[in-house]
Amino acid sequence: MNAGLGNKIRIGILGASGYTGAELVRLLCRHPGADIVLMTADSHAGEPFDEVFPHLGGLDLPGLVKIDEVEWAGIEVDAVFCGLPHGTTQEIIAGLLHQTQHSVVDEVMREGPGDAAAAIQGTPRVIDLSADFRLDSTETYAEWYGHEHYAPHLQPEAVYGLTETAREQLPGARLVACPGCYPTVAILPLAPLLAAGHIEPEDIIIDAKSGITGAGRGAKQANLFSEVSEGIHAYGIAQHRHGPEIEQELSKAYGDNLTINFTPHLVPMNRGILATSYVRLAGDTTVDDLRACLEARYIDEPFVRVVADGVAPATRHVRGSNHCLIGVFADRLPGRAIIVSVIDNLVKGASGQAVQNMNVMYGMAETTGLEQEALFP
Repeated sequence: MNAGLGNKIRIGILGASGYTGAELVRLLCRHPGADIVLMTADSHAGEPFDEVFPHLGGLDLPGLVKIDEVEWAGIEVDAVFCGLPHGTTQEIIAGLLHQTQHSVVDEVMREGPGDAAAAIQGTPRVIDLSADFRLDSTETYAEWYGHEHYAPHLQPEAVYGLTETAREQLPGARLVACPGCYPTVAILPLAPLLAAGHIEPEDIIIDAKSGITGAGRGAKQANLFSEVSEGIHAYGIAQHRHGPEIEQELSKAYGDNLTINFTPHLVPMNRGILATSYVRLAGDTTVDDLRACLEARYIDEPFVRVVADGVAPATRHVRGSNHCLIGVFADRLPGRAIIVSVIDNLVKGASGQAVQNMNVMYGMAETTGLEQEALFP
């Protein structure tokens, strides 16, 4: 484990003034193995963090600085969490890794002959919460995000950080792409069923509903209280950017390319995602087989649980926690099933999963800093 003073991981948070940045601070400030040493926030640079987020006051945190003013070569940082907007992350991460890698190699060479590859192990490891490194194909990225991939040389080494499936890859990863919130809540219940051949791949419908924080903290007319309260609406119909990400990972589980029907909706609540997935059973598979498959897959997982038969998971059951709950139901239509899954979009759907990945990367207990149960009501 890369260690700073006190054997703690020295943490940098880029984009600390957003919702995911604040959630990272909330989780890491009580993490026994983490020490936050750097925070950037261009729009709030120079402001004390507790003025931006008063609920996180009194934590003795570093001041907020502009990202382009950070001198990476002079800062001792072991892990960098990147919570910047999509489309801005690729060049920043490429520059960060390039600068710090050369700085470490130069230092080793000044001290005497050494293995430059070994020296590179001392460079920061990046845990990215944006979508900039989630898609394996840079061509697919350009198609869905409207511009070329600005760091294609880094994409092949990016590990798709759904912890429950990436656990073996994480310890050696230099760049981890944390999944989107919608993909997390969809992949966890559906991937094991596809891998087991229990559901038909060509007839998957994912109806998902998210709280407002999923749209970020920036001021947007569509997110005004009067625009979103007392109503619900679908958006990104047949063209949401999380669609190809879900398809990519479900295709890996199935073993061949597949296309899914995915429609997100915005619900007037702060946190949470609920996905209702409609599937067709394969062959002689029963709904009990689906339940047994998911229970066997997640029996030893600390954060994923199949709820009791007949129980419908709700977002209030996971609020503030890193848990994913899954319910399995028989459809009235013969040969079909309904799967309900829920997460907190800011925790398991973003910052909590990022910390979970960090724990695995650095050989700590996976649940460290994430032991809190859901806040209810």
